[in-house]
Amino acid sequence: MFRRLAILCGMIFLISLTAHAQDSDKVELFGGYAFLHVDNSPSFNQNGWEASGQYKFASWLGAVADFSGDYGSHSATTYYLFGPQVSWPARVSPFGHILFGGVHASSSIPGVASISDDSFAVAVGGGIDAKIFGPFNWRVFQGDWIHSTVFGGTQNNARVSTGIVIKF
Repeated sequence: MFRRLAILCGMIFLISLTAHAQDSDKVELFGGYAFLHVDNSPSFNQNGWEASGQYKFASWLGAVADFSGDYGSHSATTYYLFGPQVSWPARVSPFGHILFGGVHASSSIPGVASISDDSFAVAVGGGIDAKIFGPFNWRVFQGDWIHSTVFGGTQNNARVSTGIVIKF
């Protein structure tokens, strides 16, 4: 239930971003590749995607809605996170954020069982965007430390992303 509510709130947030996009560079949309290192016993890696939208209240401060999906051979992880982001507005623009929300994790053993769990999650991270041309930017690097407690255990996962940012 929490997951559905968070996704609905995120979608409303992203839709409202486009409605407020009248001033230059008030809205940023990001989409790209994500690599997740899952801190488990044993630890493992997953590949996936990340998408986010940001509305900037000032040239250096915005609100972010961040969604990602990461997949392995017998597992999947989905994050839905929201929070403030600060950035240095320039041609090469570093940023940092702290995001709060949730995670949905599922795992399966073929022919035996499938399990899933939902948990609160917090992500602390940042990265660097570089202007390509016009509204197009490249998210050279985004790194996040993501803390959650799925399946009754504490996880401190690491996520690294790259992709395209459109600013308008």
